[in-house]
Amino acid sequence: MSSLEFSNLRPPAATAVVVAAILWLTGCASIPASLRDGPEHGPDPAQVQGTPEQYIGKAVRWGGVIAAVGNGPVDSVVQVVSRPLSSAGRPLETDRTSGRFLVHVAGFLDPVVYASGRELTIVGQVEGVEQRNIGAYPYRYPVVRASSHYLWPLRPPPAADPYFYPPFHRPWYPYGPYPWP
Repeated sequence: MSSLEFSNLRPPAATAVVVAAILWLTGCASIPASLRDGPEHGPDPAQVQGTPEQYIGKAVRWGGVIAAVGNGPVDSVVQVVSRPLSSAGRPLETDRTSGRFLVHVAGFLDPVVYASGRELTIVGQVEGVEQRNIGAYPYRYPVVRASSHYLWPLRPPPAADPYFYPPFHRPWYPYGPYPWP
């Protein structure tokens, strides 16, 4: 190829800008469509639990881990242990919580699919607080009527240790954690 043929190619900086723009725009699509209408910031379950009358009718986007599901004749009630949400709306894998809350979802939710331990994010409106027991402990649950929800797929199991070598877990033990160069 002659030098004239290379002059028609785009400069690397322009290509990098185009690639960065595409990645940025696709990053906006990482939130599931059913959750996009929910507010990113709003009261958390602990705030609603403390002063429910202040938040009745407010839109929220909450999520967490399912503790229990109960089905009634018209709707299902899901008990959720709240967790902070990532920028994509998925509950984070953490022990931080702002309490539990109840979600009323129209229709039937199969308790086998919506099993204890699954991650759920909801968008809805605060309806108030309901008193129930957790064991013998009386607990005030913030109640939300869901307008939409998203059951997250199961997370993949942790990867196996690439340095596992039976019968010795780390054959280079006295010399450090990784193979030397």
